[in-house]
Amino acid sequence: MSHRETEMFRILFLDRKNVLIADEIQGKGTVDHVPVYPREVIKRALELNASALILVHNHPSGDPTPSTADIDMTETILSACEVVGITLHDHLVIGKSTEVSFKSEGYL
Repeated sequence: MSHRETEMFRILFLDRKNVLIADEIQGKGTVDHVPVYPREVIKRALELNASALILVHNHPSGDPTPSTADIDMTETILSACEVVGITLHDHLVIGKSTEVSFKSEGYL
């Protein structure tokens, strides 16, 4: 994902023991945006009977610093997950040579 020219949003769906159920592309976007719909994230997690999620998307610019939109969207998904009892472990933003973990940076 670090060398893609457009943004891609993936979700890792995990079971109760944090074993990977599925790694799916949730959306493909443009050079600086990918649409993500919390309703669709939760819907798919429930379809797969997932207990936890890890969100992953790339920044084609190479700078993995989360944007305000990234932070807001993650907070919305976190709130939706809490309502249905799904754990959001992390959101990783992939840059050209490094990545940012929302959990490590204190956003989660």
